[in-house]
Amino acid sequence: MSPEPSSVPDPGGRSEEWADWRRRVDVGDYDERWTRMAAAGQNPHGEADRVCRYQPRSVLDAGCGTGRVAIELARRGVDVVGTDLDPDLLDQARAKAPELRWHLADLAGLDLGRTFDVVVMAGNVLGFVDPARRCDAVASAAAHVAPGGRLISGCQLRPGWPTLADHDLWCGAAGLELDERFATWDGQPLGPEPDYAVSVHLRPARGWPTPPVSQAP
Repeated sequence: MSPEPSSVPDPGGRSEEWADWRRRVDVGDYDERWTRMAAAGQNPHGEADRVCRYQPRSVLDAGCGTGRVAIELARRGVDVVGTDLDPDLLDQARAKAPELRWHLADLAGLDLGRTFDVVVMAGNVLGFVDPARRCDAVASAAAHVAPGGRLISGCQLRPGWPTLADHDLWCGAAGLELDERFATWDGQPLGPEPDYAVSVHLRPARGWPTPPVSQAP
């Protein structure tokens, strides 16, 4: 189990846009929105559904927030680890599922010493990364993707945020290739002027070395 927040240094790395979002959003209310969605008969687990289509044994939830996706994946029997740079959101995740592994860390410098079948970045994670660190964030996420595994990222397409071309370029530099792309987590096709995209990038099982990470203890 990861250390308590009080004993872990704040990783920093927040963008101004993330700081503004945090000023405007109540963490408790944000977490409850998914409960209200389920109560209304809607599916709050589209991200987990998409991830499970690839039948992963292990998943890194990068930018896990309050843990919704990670906790649902664990409920389905997946070995899951969650990371986030916001200690308040991570406290919510830890309180709901103390048995899971939660790491307070900046994605742009993340090194967990292992790889996963899937790394998922849901909830506009990449858009909220400081612009100067987005390439590094993708590289760090990609370094945790096992050969034959996938990086799955969902993000709004809006001014100042990464374009699809940006994302493909950063993934390509990290040894990943575009596998699939959708307009929604449930697989709706991408239209001519999308405002959101779910991108699935694959690390080929052979032909490109996995970026080095330190050995797990």
